[in-house]
Amino acid sequence: MRAYPEVYRDDVVETQGKLFDYVAQSFPGKSTEDFIATYMTSKTRKSIDEAKAYVNTMDVEELWKYFTETEHYQLKDGKALEGFVPDWIGEFYAYYQWFYDIPSAEVITRVPLDFLKKAYFGLHDLDLELAVRKVGEE
Repeated sequence: MRAYPEVYRDDVVETQGKLFDYVAQSFPGKSTEDFIATYMTSKTRKSIDEAKAYVNTMDVEELWKYFTETEHYQLKDGKALEGFVPDWIGEFYAYYQWFYDIPSAEVITRVPLDFLKKAYFGLHDLDLELAVRKVGEE
């Protein structure tokens, strides 16, 4: 069993990667890590876990707007993640959550952001499912 229907998986994975990258690129003086931690435990992300089509089919800008309004979220000052790291982390977390059929709020506890930032260089060239399996086995 997976977290939600596979038909949504690729879109959710891609959109979440793009969302994390969008935040990092658009707001270089703000903490991408705080955003990621807040987003992964949010009601917005829970709606995606529950396969609510309205949220699952949003593009990046729509999802960013929906998230900030629904959660009353404001970015915190800090450093943005750079390069391809935020996109990959977004995709990894989305696929991991789907693959292991766990609430997205648990993903960031099971696979802490600091761990993923360090593991990025060894995992990002792997097929996403293989990377998720490797981390899930640890």
